[in-house]
Amino acid sequence: MSGPDPAIAAVRTAVRDFLAPSVVADEICVAVSGGADSLALAEAAAFAGSRAGLKVRALVVDHGLQEGSAETAARAANTARELGADTAEVLKVRVEGAGGPEAAARRARYGALRSALPDGRGVVLLGHTLDDQAETVLLGLGRGSGPRSLAGMRPHDPPWGRPLLGVTRATTRQACRALGVDPWQDPHNEDPRFTRVRLRTEVLPLLEDVLSGGVAASLARTAAQLREDTEALDTLADEVHLRAFTGEGLDVAVLATEPPALRRRVLRRWLLDSGVRELTDAHLRSVDALVGNWRGQGGVWLPGDLVAARAHGRLSLEAPQSTT
Repeated sequence: MSGPDPAIAAVRTAVRDFLAPSVVADEICVAVSGGADSLALAEAAAFAGSRAGLKVRALVVDHGLQEGSAETAARAANTARELGADTAEVLKVRVEGAGGPEAAARRARYGALRSALPDGRGVVLLGHTLDDQAETVLLGLGRGSGPRSLAGMRPHDPPWGRPLLGVTRATTRQACRALGVDPWQDPHNEDPRFTRVRLRTEVLPLLEDVLSGGVAASLARTAAQLREDTEALDTLADEVHLRAFTGEGLDVAVLATEPPALRRRVLRRWLLDSGVRELTDAHLRSVDALVGNWRGQGGVWLPGDLVAARAHGRLSLEAPQSTT
């Protein structure tokens, strides 16, 4: 007897391999948009989950941004049930706030998915593919975001799970065809106003043509390699942080002996843990200069109305003194 279509088998294998070491709960959630990636993921999760004794719960977010969004969300939930999900529910959100509609929708979506987890714990599977990873790396490269951004999306970044980062978008579409499923086509995915759409439809095809193919896979491999390097450096930076942190700041003498790459990782963790938000590379390098290029300069103003300053061999964060 012949087995499933190779595309279905590829998606199922990716999900099974992800679930084996990653899931310790008795339930997994799957974010379902109704597109090919998420529907192929939902079917594979139901297939693998049933064999592992896991309940599969499909979560469909209705952003309310398009006419008929409620009907689209209900149809996605119904399709997820037909593909084997034990339950499927629609989470309606309000998209608002700074950063433009794309960023606001992302915040609302991830907030709703996280809130749907029991006690905030568990895993939500997301349908990001190898192609999405390649686009993420290109975006980071174009914006000069550094190795942390070029490392792309992590396969497991609790509570998020991304089993399909090694599976192409073409594979998920073929899996849906083989399953007899007609995925929803999000019109936003064809709108050239969005940077990621132009990367997908213009930049990556051109690179594939100029470099004779394999670009998306190469970018995904680059992300995996950089992620390994970044995680190794982060581990070393954690050890330095333990030695440098005094409870009230960081010991400059400890930091000064470390390479800049490690030092800036320690500073980044310290600043984020201390409540500094919207931290840029320029901020980080200015604070690092208090250690690596010390000339008696003044403090560094940071987001959140905080100042990083050096005094008596220690870096500290403080609110600026009032001049009135």
